[in-house]
Parts: sequence; C-alpha cells; structure tokens
Amino acid sequence: MRLTKLKEKLALENLSAFIVTDMKNLFYLTGVFNLEGALFVTTERAILTTDSRYAGLVAPLSADGFEIQITRDYFAPLRELTGRIGFEDTLDFATYQSLSGLTENLVSTSNLMAEIRQFKEPEEIETIRKACQITDEAFSQVLKFIRPGVEEIEVANFLDFKMRELGASGVSFETIVASGKNAAIPHATASHKTIAYGDVVTLDFGCWLNHYASDMTRTLFVGEAPQALTEIYAVVKQANEALSAAAKAGMSLSDYDKIPRDIITAAGYGKNFTHGIGHGVGLDIHEIPYFGTAQKGVLSETMIVTNEPGIYLPDIGGVRIEDDLLITENGAEVLTRSSRELLIL
Repeated sequence: MRLTKLKEKLALENLSAFIVTDMKNLFYLTGVFNLEGALFVTTERAILTTDSRYAGLVAPLSADGFEIQITRDYFAPLRELTGRIGFEDTLDFATYQSLSGLTENLVSTSNLMAEIRQFKEPEEIETIRKACQITDEAFSQVLKFIRPGVEEIEVANFLDFKMRELGASGVSFETIVASGKNAAIPHATASHKTIAYGDVVTLDFGCWLNHYASDMTRTLFVGEAPQALTEIYAVVKQANEALSAAAKAGMSLSDYDKIPRDIITAAGYGKNFTHGIGHGVGLDIHEIPYFGTAQKGVLSETMIVTNEPGIYLPDIGGVRIEDDLLITENGAEVLTRSSRELLIL
C-alpha cells in the first residue's frame, strides 16, 4: 500500500509526520485527482483535510484508514502534531509562513514522495505503456500529414488532436515541431514556419492517459536528407540503440549517461550534445531519476525513464531520437515502438 511505503519512509528520515499538499502526490496516495486539501501522515495515522466540494469523493477513503476532516482550515491537524514534521519543498512561501505560525517543528524535504513514485506499480506501468501506444499511433498518422507547405504549428495541432482522438486526456507538454534550422534548437517552439522540401523535422510530443505521461521524439526528413544531417542521424541512432540494449537494473545513473555520450563524443559531436540523456516519467513528465556524470545511484526494476540523445548543428539543423524505457532485472523494455530508421517523406 502506498501509505505504508510513505510511513516506512518517515522512519528512515527521522520524521514524526509528513504534510502532503502537492495535488499529484495527493492523487498518488488517495486516488482522487485535483484534490485540494492536505494529508497529514504519521506512523499511525493518515488525516485528510478538504472542504465540502470534495466530501463525496473522499468519503470512501475512510474504509482505507484515512481520517477525513471536512473543513476550510486545511492545516488544523498541525496544531496537535509533535516532533519533526516534514513538508514538501514545492510548498509556496505564503503557505509555509502560515504553517510556521502553527508549529516550530517544520522540516523541508526534497524528493521524499518522488523517491517513492519512481518505482512504478503494475497498473502504472500498464497505463504508461498504453500512453506510449497512443503516441506511436499518432506518429504513424502524422506522417501522412507532413508535407512541404504545412506549418510547424499545423503539425503540432494535428498531433495534439490525434492523441486526444485516440483516448488521451491531453498533451503531457507543449508539442515540439522544429523544422530546418529550428531543429538545431532542442526545445524549439512550434511556429508558423512553413516546412520546405529538404527540411529535417523533429517531433517531440507525448500525452496524458489516466494522469500518466508518455514522451517520444522522432526526427524525419521531407523530400531529401542533407548529408550533414544524415551523418549525425546515424550517430544519434547508434547512441539511442546502444543505451536501450545496455540499460538494466543495477546500472549506475552516471553510466546511463556515459554510454550514449561516449558514442557521440567519439564521432566528434560531443559539444553538440547539449542536454541530459533523459529523466523519469510518471505522474509528471519530468521525474527522478535524472542522469549525468556526477549523478549518484543506480537504475532499479520498474523505473520508467527516457533515452533521448541528440546532436544539434547551429544554422543547419539537428537530430534527436527519444524512447521511454521500462527498466527490468535483465534489461529494458522499449515502450515507444515507432521505427528509428531514417525516414524520408
């Protein structure tokens, strides 16, 4: 049970209680989405405060051991708690000031809930797998839409609506469509630029399904592929596939970054790989773990992480290929199945 995991975490962190206010963390623990209120968890109790708007939604939680208090004073239980009381470091300053007036025992925590959430349960994995299937299908459909004369923003809108049509509740981040020189910008914004014959086009997009995210990037060419970009496409593809083949539980977070980065550096493009290799995916589009040469820790079973090497050539264009990986004991399952072969439309 998720509450049990949190209570065990409190003991490890030497906390007598923990206050949950982040809506996604409240959803993770209660199953009620967009819930306003606060959850006070101790080793013995779970006190949920919310107002009358949510009374009907939270009432069934009493059977799961939650103590429900319907009140506008969300932080009233804080007055009776003692010892070291943890709170999420995402708490806004005004709320922190209010809490400080009720107790002197507040302790800021970082990633306490995120460390629990990074290990996905079977139903979470299945939901993200289905979100990736929606992303894959939307990609297959957009290939019929992209052509010279279409604007980047039109392609982005096509993907956004197609994912909703396929069952998504929305996009998990602003869809990136970057063509021509714009593809040299890793996080370019889809614009009114018209896609032209000979353009490279990078598509970075994902969806929400039952509150869980997918995240995928593919790069393609319209009409023909310039030699310089063909060369870096082969390097990025090699880096992406080498990491997917090597990733498994027990791999260090630094090695996860090092494997593709070494391939790109050996090809002479190290300075053109300007971002991290990936991040966790779940209730947030960016979650722990993150990767880099200085990162500590290892991959563990049931983590879902991205694999997104890229090379960007200023004033020419760029290539990025991104997949979502489910980490297992013996390897990694690639959840995004769209082809990584060089594609010319």
